[in-house]
Amino acid sequence: MSFRFPLRVLATLLLALAAALACVALHTPLPWMIGPLFAVSLASIAGLPTASHTPLRNMGQWVIGTALGLYFTPQVVTLVAGVWWAILLAIGWALLLGWAFGRWLHRVHAARMPHVPAKSMRATTYFAGAIGGASEMTLLAESAGARTDLVAAAHSLRLMVVTVTIPFAMQWSGLHGLEINPPGVREVNPAGLTLLALATGVGGLAMRALGRTNPWFMGPLLVAMGFTVAGQSLSAVPTWLSNTAQLVIAVSLGVRFSREFLHTAPRWLGSVALGTVGMLVLCAGAAWLLAGATGLHPATMILGTSPGGIAEMSITAKVLQLGVPVVTAFQVCRLVAVLLIVGPMYRWTER
Repeated sequence: MSFRFPLRVLATLLLALAAALACVALHTPLPWMIGPLFAVSLASIAGLPTASHTPLRNMGQWVIGTALGLYFTPQVVTLVAGVWWAILLAIGWALLLGWAFGRWLHRVHAARMPHVPAKSMRATTYFAGAIGGASEMTLLAESAGARTDLVAAAHSLRLMVVTVTIPFAMQWSGLHGLEINPPGVREVNPAGLTLLALATGVGGLAMRALGRTNPWFMGPLLVAMGFTVAGQSLSAVPTWLSNTAQLVIAVSLGVRFSREFLHTAPRWLGSVALGTVGMLVLCAGAAWLLAGATGLHPATMILGTSPGGIAEMSITAKVLQLGVPVVTAFQVCRLVAVLLIVGPMYRWTER
């Protein structure tokens, strides 16, 4: 690693911190995520040498996974288990919506990109439309012979649109502070926090050794859930640590954008942005139906079914107090199902 890279990382973090503090002063929603995401994205697109250090993002996911796991008290687990059928419906809806989005992208762009082979174009639009993690969908797309640059660009833009749109919509609508069961432990205990950090760190290492997706989020989440379900309230996660985790996660998202990003098939990016807005509207409608059937608040169901990422939507639920355990359960189950089903589903549709 050259000496310049740490300087680039430090400069990017300082820019993100300044943007976060500005958003705090302006009282924007999720200031520690939206501020850095905007600032770093714009700097990256402008051609500035922004950089993100992967271990920092892993640590951010570690902190967020641990903090979310503290919400899963026995009462909350019973509540989530009671809506298992709604989680299955949400999974089916996500698969159907992603497939339809991919079909629409193919209809719009197949004739405009004659230089892309037909099979590659089908794979590109299919995996670009799937509602899953950007890195995982890009890897699956690569194995299918797709244009990975278009797939990665589509998922990065979709995540950006969702992460920015939903928190502002929630704040402007006045939807916050609706948490049914807040975390049982609110005080920071240094000894308990140390034990919790060690245990969740082991969980992250174990998930990584097993080759699981998002190991530094899923491992700490499951370990922290285990402690909470067992009634072991070790410690709360300090607010400053949670804010720092949001910042480094936002930085890792922002550096995905570059000057070349805007020149990568502008019509492609425009249709992805338009399609993402359409998906948000459709997901909001589905969320209202599920809310009526489950008795849960529509805001919670909107976050649970939105086409965003686990960490980003769970952070939104945590900061705005909008049913963290339900949102996390919906998003985690959907990600696992999508990763297991999307690949075989593509091969089946090709046949």
